[in-house]
Order: sequence, then C-alpha cells, then structure tokens
Amino acid sequence: MPMRLRLAIHGKRNDRIFHLVAINQRARRNAKPTELLGIYDPRVKPGGPEHKTMEWSVGRIRYWLSVGAIPTTSVVKLLELGNILKPGSPYHPKSSPLPKTAIPLSQIKEDSTQNTDTLL
Repeated sequence: MPMRLRLAIHGKRNDRIFHLVAINQRARRNAKPTELLGIYDPRVKPGGPEHKTMEWSVGRIRYWLSVGAIPTTSVVKLLELGNILKPGSPYHPKSSPLPKTAIPLSQIKEDSTQNTDTLL
C-alpha cells in the first residue's frame, strides 16, 4: 500500500487547521488516516503566540520516511522549516535528479549547431 505524508484540512472556512497525516495515497484528502503525525495552525491568534504553530511527532515522521512514505511538496516545505528534512533532500521538488534518458547540455549544443548547418 503506497503511503504519503500529506495535509488534511479541518476547521471552519476562515479558520482552517491542517493535520499532517500518513495516509494511503489513493484515499480522499480528508479520509481516515493511518496515523496523525502533527497539527499545523497557520493563523496568528490575537492574545496567543505571535507566530504560526506546528506540533508534530518527529520520531514518527522519520519512521514513515524511512519505510518509504513520500511527502507532498507542501509537507516537504514544512519539514524543511522545522529542520526535519535538509534543504537538499531527495524529496525536494527542485533537487530531483535528471531523468536517466537525459542528454548532457554540451551534446545538445553541438547537435543543434550541426542541425542548423544541414538545414541551410
């Protein structure tokens, strides 16, 4: 069963909170999760803490990552802000390696100059 770490939305329309959950990737967004890993409250409440709050179980998040659960991009950003994942982690969308069929840029430049010569 392929697992994902993703956010489930809860709360009223203008007062949302997000639960960080481990869930089957084929399940609905707010389906019953396998495990609740944390709660993210993006709102700054008057009279409360003057910052966004995130409560999570670091050990369980690392466990799910170790058994192959794939986090969504928004979860990767939160985990990087919390120093659970390093910025250059393989889950980061910008650090994905080139496909195995990719051609090096130097070859593309050489091929493109040869093609223009033959076209003229």
